[in-house]
Amino acid sequence: MAYTKIDHYEKEYADTHHDTALNVAQGVEEQPIINPYFKRRKKSKLTTEEYVAGILAGNITTLSQAITLIESNNPEHYAQAQEIIERCLPHAGKSVRIGITGVPGAGKSTFIEAIGNMVTSLRHKLAVLAIDPSSERSGGSILGDKTRMESICHNPDVFIRPSPSAGSLGGVARKTRETIVLCEAAGFDVIFIETVGVGQSETAVHSMVDLFMLLQISGAGDELQGIKRGIMEMADLMVITKADGENIHKAELARTQFQGALRLFPLPDSGWRPKVYTCSSVSGTGLEEVWKGVEEYLGHIERNGYFKHHRNCQNKYWMYESIEEVLRSSFYRNPQVEAQIGDYEQRVLDDKISSFIAAKELLKLYFNN
Repeated sequence: MAYTKIDHYEKEYADTHHDTALNVAQGVEEQPIINPYFKRRKKSKLTTEEYVAGILAGNITTLSQAITLIESNNPEHYAQAQEIIERCLPHAGKSVRIGITGVPGAGKSTFIEAIGNMVTSLRHKLAVLAIDPSSERSGGSILGDKTRMESICHNPDVFIRPSPSAGSLGGVARKTRETIVLCEAAGFDVIFIETVGVGQSETAVHSMVDLFMLLQISGAGDELQGIKRGIMEMADLMVITKADGENIHKAELARTQFQGALRLFPLPDSGWRPKVYTCSSVSGTGLEEVWKGVEEYLGHIERNGYFKHHRNCQNKYWMYESIEEVLRSSFYRNPQVEAQIGDYEQRVLDDKISSFIAAKELLKLYFNN
């Protein structure tokens, strides 16, 4: 039989493919996930002078970075943050500080967004310090206030800073007061502090604001029992939200009831009888009246001298709070305490020693060293 060209090709194919019918192409090499030509730029650390200059110039990026330093638990960051605060302090204190709280579902974020846009239209610069609750289990926070305040977060005259409560009393961020100082130095003349809701946090907020505003909704049960008396006594101004549509009548009824309840309380030290307003954050009705009420209250305490007196009392309060915080931190970081506290804890759990005796001995160990 003659050896044809076809036979030649078949033999060549068999030799190269080793009697297999499967032929896989080599393809191209797998490409790296990261561009090999990309060079990561090292973040330059700002000096204290650069931080202060940026804050005083109203640079939002620098302000945000400085607040991050304040919230950091790193001792180096803490030292630099305190220096920045001290440098900014002479330029602070010229704002109106307003605490805003209310029952869950009262529409705090929606209210802040609505009245915030109105406030900036009056040529004010607004800083919103929104305290987000931290999880007791994971320690995490959603920090979603910028998502809820969609329109106001694009306003160039508004700075929104959501902060985790970090497990502090009732959800008030530990460094909120220092953040206020930096925001004031950056030129923000109106500062809102939004808390997580009615609770113990309101006491701490009351100690750092000029006006305490309480938001409430109608139709949530007995209006006079809806919130704690202590919260109502702290309120300088109360607002019934969601007063629109079919809810207008209920809101007006709640307003009358709350106004009557507030008259039963003793006159506050400010000499101001708290007033109750209704508003709708959606339609915008009543917001102007609420802000006029704010201005009326501030004018009243400016004239009778309570504004400065209250600020001085707050400064004194925070001096003692700072002392307690430093002492607490120093105690737990003490090497002798760190070495012994676990043993004392186990002895307390095993009922071998009372918690009071354990605390006394640990404190004795701390002060002797």
